[in-house]
Amino acid sequence: MIIEDEKLICNELSKLLENNNYEAVILKDFKNALNEILEVSPDLILLDINIPFINGEALLQNLRKESNIPVIMVTSINSETDEALSISYGADDYITKPYNPNILLLRIGAVLKRTKTNYNTNGNELIYKELKFDSQKGIIKKEDIEIELTKNEMIIFSYLLNHQNKIVTREELMTTLWDNSEYVNENALTVNISRLRNKLKEIGYVDAIDTRKGLGYILS
Repeated sequence: MIIEDEKLICNELSKLLENNNYEAVILKDFKNALNEILEVSPDLILLDINIPFINGEALLQNLRKESNIPVIMVTSINSETDEALSISYGADDYITKPYNPNILLLRIGAVLKRTKTNYNTNGNELIYKELKFDSQKGIIKKEDIEIELTKNEMIIFSYLLNHQNKIVTREELMTTLWDNSEYVNENALTVNISRLRNKLKEIGYVDAIDTRKGLGYILS
């Protein structure tokens, strides 16, 4: 899905994608962008920051409360602050205009390859190895075993899963929790991580979350 208000850019992107065997759809209703995204449930979103009615970063924040659809920010704003914010809000990649079309296609391919093992197209279910994480019901399940997660545990596990095999800092996790109106301090984060580990252990994943001293956590 292309979310961009410049018609010329939309048409160029659409043609580029279709010429490379992707099906492209252009968002039409910026006033109801989130609803249209969830209705279409695309495999990946190309999202501009400067769009009508709602800032692209704000739309990304709202989307992450509902879905883990991969998102690449495509913008003319070459700002380290905007890039850092976009990534902290849950963007999977960030590319600035003007961009080389081949580089964009490589980025799209890389994000889809990286996320396809975790992402289920219903927009609500993530996959971790043989474990399913249903964000609508707030449960993790393996075969007939289901374990309920608290809201904080859901947010943490979702973020770690979307950044699987990458180190996630404590600051990233706390920022993500704050963005979801869940204020936590250092001690509370440690407690939540410990409880999440114990629940994953109950379902057979003993060493799923590894602590990297002085760096953060990694879900492997």
